[in-house]
Amino acid sequence: MADKIEVLIADDHPVVRQGLRALLELEEDIEVVGEVGDGAEAVKKAEELVPDVVLMDLAMPKLDGVVATGRIKDISPKTRVLVLTNYAEDEQVFGAMKAGATGYLLKDVEPSDLVQAVRRAHRDEPALSPLIAKKLIGEISQPRSKQSIPETELTPKEREVLRLVAKGKSNKEIADSLFISQKTAKTHIGNILSKLYLSNRTEAALYALQHKLA
Repeated sequence: MADKIEVLIADDHPVVRQGLRALLELEEDIEVVGEVGDGAEAVKKAEELVPDVVLMDLAMPKLDGVVATGRIKDISPKTRVLVLTNYAEDEQVFGAMKAGATGYLLKDVEPSDLVQAVRRAHRDEPALSPLIAKKLIGEISQPRSKQSIPETELTPKEREVLRLVAKGKSNKEIADSLFISQKTAKTHIGNILSKLYLSNRTEAALYALQHKLA
């Protein structure tokens, strides 16, 4: 069996941590490697353990989840941060995504959807609650300081890649679908982000959905 997805749980409520651990450890491909109760400890443990995914609450003592997310991404760029919180205010949502979070879920998420979100985050694919996706679509549809190049400026191959990104496909899956190398797929994604003035795959997926390219 392939290596398990290593998850660090960061939440200031012990009962929540225990429940998340119990849920995730039911899955054969997921292993909880640690749990912490504040943001500062989350950064410390992430540096020590270098987990694949950090399941991150936002309202925590010592260091809030947004700041902790940014610091974790600085010290361990390959670690994906999946926010799991009760807060859906714009400040928290946009702050977390700009700090480098791969996904943003609300705590009313179905258990099975949370498990799938952990897998998606591990593959560096966006994992968003519907309300959060709506907020982000609204944000990227606002006028920008730089005029975004219309999607018609994308090459036919880049449009194909963008559609697959919107479907949540990994670089390997995109490469296999289009009979190209993973390196070429990554290059196409970089070009798409640059042309459309987007920051990450999540924004690219939302852009494709907004413009009915998916």
